[in-house]
Amino acid sequence: MKLLVIEDEVSLQELMTATLKKEGYIVENAMDFHGAMDKLGAYSYDCVLLDLNLPGGNGLDILEYIKKNCNKLNVIIISARDSIDDKVRGLELGADDYLAKPFHLAELSARIRSVARRSRNDGELTYKAGNVVLEDVSQRLTVAGKEVALLKKEFDILKYFLMRPGHTVDKAVLAEAVWGDHIDQSDDFQFVYAQMKNLRRKLSEAGADIEIKSIYGFGYKLLIP
Repeated sequence: MKLLVIEDEVSLQELMTATLKKEGYIVENAMDFHGAMDKLGAYSYDCVLLDLNLPGGNGLDILEYIKKNCNKLNVIIISARDSIDDKVRGLELGADDYLAKPFHLAELSARIRSVARRSRNDGELTYKAGNVVLEDVSQRLTVAGKEVALLKKEFDILKYFLMRPGHTVDKAVLAEAVWGDHIDQSDDFQFVYAQMKNLRRKLSEAGADIEIKSIYGFGYKLLIP
């Protein structure tokens, strides 16, 4: 599960990030309004932890953008603002939960798990393209009704493309989306090439009628018949 922590208080951001990474989440950060908008425009996430009082803008405007453009993305508001109006406005705009500062990190973790469970129960859990079916909760891929075993990263890559059919995806963007934003520091994409090679081979051997096509010098595109 990939999280974006939008929080300008450095010590709190670092504490949240360290705790959530220990629990197995991929965690990225933004410290102001414009940095958050840049992240949301370039990458995909499963849940956003959103402070309302940010340098450069209002967190509620970020929430409104998310719900208009990334409506399956879960948002938990985390803010020192204890005004009922702020809470009501946030929930009306589509926030999934609201946690007031100060809070215990154990409660934050519990809220994330709760939101994820609700999303799994209510959201779109199956991605279909041609004769390919990817089931998110069970992490199961079938091609023409037959199950195909995938490694975790192969599954994440295929899911990323199935959510963006026909879109050309830069290899650096793909690497960041699947492995995290520390990948931005690397010039070597051999790990991407290796995982992609294995995934494409498995799809081909299984008789999938979709194809992840290599776009020379840029990245990849999912082609669906």
